[in-house]
Amino acid sequence: MTHNRLNDALQERILLLDGGFGTMVQRYGLSEADYRGERFRELPGQLRGCNDLLNLTRPDIIREIHTRYLQAGADLITTNSFNANAISLTDYGISDLAREIARAAASIARATADEYTQRNPSKPRFVAGSMGPTNRTASMSADVSDPAAREVTFSQLAKAYGEQARGLVEGGADVLLIETVFDTLNAKAALYAVDRLGEELGRQLPVMVSGTLADASGRTLSGQTVEAFWVSVSHARLLSVGLNCAYGARQMLPYLERLAAVAEVRVSAHPNAGLPNVMGGYDETPEMFAADVEEYLRRGLLNIVGGCCGTTPEHIFELSKIVGRYAPRPLPAPRHETVLSGLEPLRIVSEANFINVGERTNVAGSARFARLIREHNYEEALSVARAQVEAGAQIVDVCMDDGLIDGVEAMRTFLNLMASEPEIARVPTMIDSSKWEVLRTGLEVTQGKSVVNSISLKEGEESFLRRAREIHRYGAAVVVMLFDERGQADTYERKIEVAAQAYRLLTEAGFPPEDIIFDPNILAVATGIAEHDRYALDFIEAVRWIKAHLPYAKVSGGVSNLSFAFRGNNAVREAMHSAFLYHAIRAGMDMGIVNPQMLRLYDEIEPELLERVEDVILCRRPDASERLSEYAQQVHQTAGQGQQAPDDAWRAEPLAERIAHALRKGITEHIEEDTLEGLRTLGSPMAVIDTLLMPAMEQVGTLFGAGKMFLPQVVKSARVMKRAVAVLTPYIERSGEQSSAKAGRVLIATVKGDVHDIGKNIVSVVMACNGYEIRDLGVMVEPSRIVDEAQAWPADCICLSGLITPSLDEMAHVCEELERRGLRIPVIIGGATTSELHTAVKIAPLYSGMVAHSLNASRNSLILSRLLGPDREAYAGEVKRRQEQLRAEYRRTEAARRLLPYAEVKRRALEEEPHRPVEPLYPGRMVFPDFDVADAAPYIDWNFFFPAWGLAGRYPAILDHPEKGAEARKLFDDAQALLHRIAEEHLLTLQAAVGIFPAHREGDDIVATDAKGRNYRFAMLRNQTRGEQNRSLADFIAPEGDWLGCFAVTAGIGLKELTEKFRAAGDDYSTIMAKLLADRLTEAFAEVVHLFVRRRMWGYEGGEQPSPKEVIAGHYRGRRMAFGYPASPDHSLKREVFDLLAVERTTGMRLTENWMIDPGEALCGLLFADAEYFSVGHIDQEQLRDYAARRGLDEETLRRLLPNNL
Repeated sequence: MTHNRLNDALQERILLLDGGFGTMVQRYGLSEADYRGERFRELPGQLRGCNDLLNLTRPDIIREIHTRYLQAGADLITTNSFNANAISLTDYGISDLAREIARAAASIARATADEYTQRNPSKPRFVAGSMGPTNRTASMSADVSDPAAREVTFSQLAKAYGEQARGLVEGGADVLLIETVFDTLNAKAALYAVDRLGEELGRQLPVMVSGTLADASGRTLSGQTVEAFWVSVSHARLLSVGLNCAYGARQMLPYLERLAAVAEVRVSAHPNAGLPNVMGGYDETPEMFAADVEEYLRRGLLNIVGGCCGTTPEHIFELSKIVGRYAPRPLPAPRHETVLSGLEPLRIVSEANFINVGERTNVAGSARFARLIREHNYEEALSVARAQVEAGAQIVDVCMDDGLIDGVEAMRTFLNLMASEPEIARVPTMIDSSKWEVLRTGLEVTQGKSVVNSISLKEGEESFLRRAREIHRYGAAVVVMLFDERGQADTYERKIEVAAQAYRLLTEAGFPPEDIIFDPNILAVATGIAEHDRYALDFIEAVRWIKAHLPYAKVSGGVSNLSFAFRGNNAVREAMHSAFLYHAIRAGMDMGIVNPQMLRLYDEIEPELLERVEDVILCRRPDASERLSEYAQQVHQTAGQGQQAPDDAWRAEPLAERIAHALRKGITEHIEEDTLEGLRTLGSPMAVIDTLLMPAMEQVGTLFGAGKMFLPQVVKSARVMKRAVAVLTPYIERSGEQSSAKAGRVLIATVKGDVHDIGKNIVSVVMACNGYEIRDLGVMVEPSRIVDEAQAWPADCICLSGLITPSLDEMAHVCEELERRGLRIPVIIGGATTSELHTAVKIAPLYSGMVAHSLNASRNSLILSRLLGPDREAYAGEVKRRQEQLRAEYRRTEAARRLLPYAEVKRRALEEEPHRPVEPLYPGRMVFPDFDVADAAPYIDWNFFFPAWGLAGRYPAILDHPEKGAEARKLFDDAQALLHRIAEEHLLTLQAAVGIFPAHREGDDIVATDAKGRNYRFAMLRNQTRGEQNRSLADFIAPEGDWLGCFAVTAGIGLKELTEKFRAAGDDYSTIMAKLLADRLTEAFAEVVHLFVRRRMWGYEGGEQPSPKEVIAGHYRGRRMAFGYPASPDHSLKREVFDLLAVERTTGMRLTENWMIDPGEALCGLLFADAEYFSVGHIDQEQLRDYAARRGLDEETLRRLLPNNL
């Protein structure tokens, strides 16, 4: 496999994949005899339709199809092996031939691709071994009466895929393409098999994965969203992830955008030639197909593109004409986020506050659930899981460890049944067992990215790592219990010791740190045993240490263990859990197994109880356990009475307090009567919403954000809010009965990914009452559907609602889609997470139309009346001016926020290890009065030459581009001819002055000294950007005894005369060519001079002289920093170099009063023995003042010199 060459090609350009294979086979009209050939003439059953068999019986046709695609410009051809696996081939009675067929498919493609690579080595061709999804599904039942049944098992799939992959590798495939994935569990089996094969062969096998979406829902057939699909396969070290089939290019676009937004690997797409027509064919012409695909390229979404069903070599040829115009999607930096998935993704990030793991589907934690499983009453057991998700559990923990239960069978059955229930399956699963065979069973039936709970070091490092590797191979994260061979880690010191050891072992073995979830053991406190007193505090401190010292790892724990000593006393237990979580979350605890019924609001814990609970948890006094036990004794009876007669004291509070209390506590009993009382008091349903209900919900949001309230409690609050709004709705509608004529058409939707509809429903009712015709699209609405519906209706305005942070991005996507289609429908943004500032900064700039922010339902109607009223233009101008003010203020604030104080970055720099000087062999000056053009020409970087003529593309590949190649070759030949003439006729003179001088650093200045002892000061700027290295070029010079190089080079002497001669002859083409060549020669000459300095003057570079290609690529030690470039942006420093090198006395270069060099084709700067490229970026006022003082220039002059840094 030529993995490195494939990676190199992907770095340079977008690779072109071939098109549909079945489409091409159909064109041949093959008979049953063609499929059989001589070898299978007597085989029973029909073989026609088994295209994979043609690799053995008609290899000529397969080779011919590959050839057609290679002629069309394909870089990557797929093998004819889509169904070459034992499972699919069983239908034809030839399952035993799977490996042979796969090997033959790869061999045919390999030979054909190699033939084309030999013809043009600068455009290598590659082979992708196609591995289809099989005709079975591992995560869905084919029997509606038995949802737990499966047609195929994970191990059967893995075995079949393993044989197919082996054949493809033996046949010479460069990469394996697991494509048309409709069930992610099938794909995970394929990835598992490929990984095992790679381990056996002793090398990593490159893999592409491409999913297919089932319908307009944008989900796979097995129910996963695009994001969840990516998360589920992200454990594999993929070459790319993508989408194919199902959709045409236009329909695929929104889902491809979503995939490109989350994927941390390269992205591919090979859509169909449109949607099938009524006859099952495809009508999109190659030109139509290419026009739709070009939008992918324009948006920078792809690295690999091709076609699927209905596409032909003609379609691929049309793509070949456009792919070279666009740069490939850059690989994003690793995010190191912990992301799990069920049918939907779950990001475990700080913004999520705390992830609640439901504990009631654990036979050890719920007697009822254990009874149901023992009785095989799975239907009722499923209701337990469903109730947990409805109550706000974001992960469902499933444990079947019980002596009377067959754990393997129970785990398989229950997880299969959970997979059949979308409301449960949307959240990830925690597979919980102490038995490896049960864990493995759970992993083999879970299509999403689950969590294994748990592994530990108690059986030693070898067993620990073996299981961790297997868990990662299955694509799961893992809970690491802090045990080792010495036992449980029960003290702070032991916890951090074992955590550090486990983290080191796992990360060194390649386990992603973000998929490590530590459980530092929450143990019972206040037990009366002194050794237990620090258990809670040690846990919290261990959490803090883990978060500080083990990057990206997460922390979890079983919270109910903490209060084990107070079983039966729920008042104390609830207070203990809430207080513990409050402190543990602040220390960094990310998630935990919690019973939401056993939590109280932290702020509402009775002060004396809270004090005593926190004395225990934080180990604040030696008698803390006794004091809490005494208190528990006192409240036990009261608590018991309280359970029989609920405390209704809050009912005596003022109305606003009662409503706020009900929303905080999730109490529905009195909300309707309180809401109606508010209506009688305030007289208006909107006043009740704006002054009573919304402020209470904002309070809930604040408590959640502060970690004093948890998601299950927020879910209960939302239910109360819905009840309140429902009782007001008839009154809101009644208040608008007088409206007759419709004021305009308004389309409203909660954006994709967001299920919250309370706010949206309120706004809909209010707008309808104000005379607007409303079309409510509901929740979770795709951007493309919103725009389609708005365009088709047509809507006068679009209202977008969202409650969660990711909704903001989806709102932006809607505006981008409106802009792409050239629409100008006004948009109103609203919802809890939205703001006027965010709308102005992040959304409005994406759309040429009007985008306004609405604070609440009442405000929405006012905005609408002006947006659609007679003064709409004046109002739009007013809003846009306000948004521009907000953007300007934000830019100023953000720039200041992104920068570290100058004093701080200077102080940090002084703490760094100083540079170690490299003494030169021959210091001093040297002049090159007339360097030979022929010696500089090999160092020309032609990549910058062609774009100057409007021909985008990389050299030398552009010379063979199917569309631009002919013109590029003509340009290149003309350039070579003129270059030869310049050298032969001495039309340009190459001159340079260079030198190495004693130097030292003073703060952020570099001071160089010439032979006569004169000092030349180079004041350097320092990067201040937060999160970057905050470099200055002064960092690469020692405080004493160091050396600095300087240079000034030109290839422009004589250019003026040459271009005047061409111009006089009316030859503008040669005029431009001469200028471009002089510019390229200057850069090439600078490389040659720098090479000379490194090897002959400084002498630190030895060995074999690098090739021009290596030099151009910068594969050498030391750096050449020209003034005006990002690390040294101040052009005025050229004066110091010109004086130090006596440039104007020894060469034909001159420096103007504005610090520009004449001739313009020149470079001037500094040389460092050790340095790295960086950008100074923005600097603050403090550094500007300091720099002005060091340079002896006024700030206004510097502002003109450094416009991009201020």
